[in-house]
Amino acid sequence: MTYKDIMQTYDIAISDIEFLHHDGKPLLARMYKPLGEGPFPAVVEVHGGAWTSGDRLVNEPIHLRLAASGVVVMAIDFRMPPEAQYPGSIQDINFAVRWLKQNAGHYAVDPAKIGGAGTSSGAHQIMLSALRPGDTRYSTHPLAGNDDASLAFILQCWAINDPLARYRMAETKGLDRLVAAHDAFWPDVVAMEDANPTLILERGEAKQLPPALLLQGTKDENMTPEMPERFVAAYRAAGGALEYHKFEGQPHAFVGIDPKAPDAVRALDLIVDFVQRHTA
Repeated sequence: MTYKDIMQTYDIAISDIEFLHHDGKPLLARMYKPLGEGPFPAVVEVHGGAWTSGDRLVNEPIHLRLAASGVVVMAIDFRMPPEAQYPGSIQDINFAVRWLKQNAGHYAVDPAKIGGAGTSSGAHQIMLSALRPGDTRYSTHPLAGNDDASLAFILQCWAINDPLARYRMAETKGLDRLVAAHDAFWPDVVAMEDANPTLILERGEAKQLPPALLLQGTKDENMTPEMPERFVAAYRAAGGALEYHKFEGQPHAFVGIDPKAPDAVRALDLIVDFVQRHTA
């Protein structure tokens, strides 16, 4: 059975909430809640922007599509350079997962069915958090009564799963904007190698391997074709279940360019179908 066989469209309540603050500065999340009894599955969504730009509104076409299908979406802001380098954002993401689990009842969420979603550098960060949910470097923000940052599933779109390889590519091609973003976020190349989902898998260090979906355009100039292929192979070799869909001729972030284009609609359908199948 596919999502289209059980399709239901919900009206959505949208609100902005503060889920964390640093030195008096709030971090906000935009909550998309289907109007129904629930309990609903949910995702914590992490935006892209080369680790250094963007906000919780970047991927709204994905948020709205998921929420209309009956999925609560918590699209988060997080600290970025110059405010914080790695691992600051991962600490905020780890906390957001625990916060949503603790507040699941308020949003009619099933806490056992909370997954993660991300695009580009956000996809890297949510995958890193999923592979290391109990890492003490990431769980630094206390939350009384909840230390479980594990995720039930992962949605990745045009993911930078090997930041070190992407950094080397950007240097070689003279992509100064990307090189500058890497240099702003990462303390050094040692951190890029350590906090690297592809290499974590190849080193046998992954603590958990939730079922995952990866969507990738074949004309994505923000990475080489080998990067997603290597990650897929590593995830599967480590024992994880990963569904991989390529979109011929599509660039980086193609869903946001035109959410009504055929490939964007197909991508959104795949995302919804994956969540429905893994939370039924």
